[in-house]
Amino acid sequence: MNKIEIRKASLSDLESLQKIGSQTFMETFAAVNTPENLSHYLEESFNTAQLTLELNNPESSFYLATLDKKNIGYLKINFGKAQTEIMDTSAMEIQRIYVLQEFHGKKVGQLFIDEVLNIAKLNPVTFIWLGVWEQNHRALSFYRKNDFYVFDKHVFTLGNDIQTDLLMKLQIKIR
Repeated sequence: MNKIEIRKASLSDLESLQKIGSQTFMETFAAVNTPENLSHYLEESFNTAQLTLELNNPESSFYLATLDKKNIGYLKINFGKAQTEIMDTSAMEIQRIYVLQEFHGKKVGQLFIDEVLNIAKLNPVTFIWLGVWEQNHRALSFYRKNDFYVFDKHVFTLGNDIQTDLLMKLQIKIR
């Protein structure tokens, strides 16, 4: 097996981000949500205008995971005012870690976490945070394994369904 590579994404990667985002969201949540709610979320979150806006935001960055010239997942991080909830000016948010289902178990998520930690070292970050659906046990286990802990929760609306996301945090040791 060849090596999985992580690289910063750009506007030219828009279609890949749309495809991965839509496919992974469906793979993860289709069985537990209505088709209408999923469709609404996908249209709202992965349309060309929305992703273009996010890609052009200087306080957000996207990273693609590639294996054998195929994009297999992506990471989106936010700083400052790009955070979905402003936690702190010294915080970094992991908004999305999306990995195509056929590549689960290949350590792609761990490569993304390693990339996040490298980015945190280069920025004045005191903690990293994220939101994860309380019923996404696989993701919760993964983040706990990486020393994230639950510190709060918030409402996540998917179409007309009100869900609860657990907010998780990783403190960064200041040298």
